[in-house]
Amino acid sequence: MRQEDTVVIGAGPGGYPCAIRLAQLGRRVTIIERDKAGGECLNFGCIPSKTIIQAADLFDRYNAFIDRGIFVSAKGSIDLGRLQQFKDEVVLRLTRGVESLLRSYGATLIKGEARFESQREIAIVGGETIRFDNAVIATGSVFSSLPAFPFDHTTIIDARDFLSLSKLPSSLLVVGGGYIGLELGIAAAKMGSRVTVVEILEQIMAGTDREVLRLVEKRLEKLGVTVYTKSTVTDIAAGSEGPVIRVKTGEGKEAKIEAEKVLVSVGKSSSAKRLGIENAGIQTDSRGFIKVNSECRTNVPFIYAVGDVTGPPFLAHRATAMGRVAAEVIAGEASAMEQKVMPAALFTDPEIATTGMSLAEAEKAGISARVVKFPYAASGRALTLGESEGFVRLVVSADGTVIGGQIAGRDASELISEVSLAIEMGATAEDIALTVHPHPTLPEMIMEASELAEGKPTNIFQKGK
Repeated sequence: MRQEDTVVIGAGPGGYPCAIRLAQLGRRVTIIERDKAGGECLNFGCIPSKTIIQAADLFDRYNAFIDRGIFVSAKGSIDLGRLQQFKDEVVLRLTRGVESLLRSYGATLIKGEARFESQREIAIVGGETIRFDNAVIATGSVFSSLPAFPFDHTTIIDARDFLSLSKLPSSLLVVGGGYIGLELGIAAAKMGSRVTVVEILEQIMAGTDREVLRLVEKRLEKLGVTVYTKSTVTDIAAGSEGPVIRVKTGEGKEAKIEAEKVLVSVGKSSSAKRLGIENAGIQTDSRGFIKVNSECRTNVPFIYAVGDVTGPPFLAHRATAMGRVAAEVIAGEASAMEQKVMPAALFTDPEIATTGMSLAEAEKAGISARVVKFPYAASGRALTLGESEGFVRLVVSADGTVIGGQIAGRDASELISEVSLAIEMGATAEDIALTVHPHPTLPEMIMEASELAEGKPTNIFQKGK
């Protein structure tokens, strides 16, 4: 049996930054990964999906270039096999980069399945047992399935299967109208697949602001995507040309849908069950997610957990932040998850990004606040890109402090960080308005919204000013 200072289980966006930070702080660390370095996000989620989504977006724009005086000699087409090859090259480059970083910092990477034997021992299935002083669980989450229609990974597929398809399905049924299902459904529709979305709740993207949701719904309609809300799948049966799906609609009627593939995207569940955490006495909540405090400690003080395995929100950047906190606490530094905001970005069309409080959340917290909004249609850069749909919205408290932001439109995911930084720094709308932004750029809209909050707008009329 080998003695180790710290063992990290999982080399994803929570685990490998944790291991690197531990090594930077002079700790000896072993990191165990059951699949590939980089974890689900790098190999089968965030990076592959954004590669496919970007390609689909480019293809969609290709067919609209004639409006800008650009003529192509032939109708565009997508070679999904070639695209998959490009995606795999991107993933491989990043995976090798993670492995190289771990080696460079002196971390030991072990490929294998880890299970707790006790509070102080972790066994590699079919291999050695390691005794540890500290352990960090960073194993992520797994896609939930429909009990009545389990994944066969051929016809009934999850997001990971979708991102490995070598041929675009002529038709796709997406079960679940959350952000993952819609991101991939929109990409498929842009590439030419006939897409149907079935959502059990009253609206897709549950909890999303109605003004934002209308933009997405408008785009789905333009792409020819059929959406059923308040609806459930009652049967999936084999047909002559693929599965036939029966759906009970919100009106109580039955719809029959034929689709080549059925993508099930109904949420995520904990990966902790496979780790033998009961042998270590680690506590979970009612859904099986590991409970942690602000230092990322579990109820066992020398065992930590970070990222998706601790429950929502399921965000790679949250996992990374938690991994660094856990490493610093283990190394004896004062560190905690005390961020004011945790931004989120949805790669739908349009993109949606949020940070901090919404107006409703501010009011619920007893904070006097107001909302200002600057439209993409008033941005010179947005118009040069052919992107007039969308807006930048800031939530500003009574004393002028920026406490929240929501962006819907082109590159929203790239823009939201400035708003997050402003909130973390305690910046006012005046601070942003007085910060000179280069022209013509999309970030100018954040400055323009801030000017609007100050009653000094330049490129939009404000009544009474």
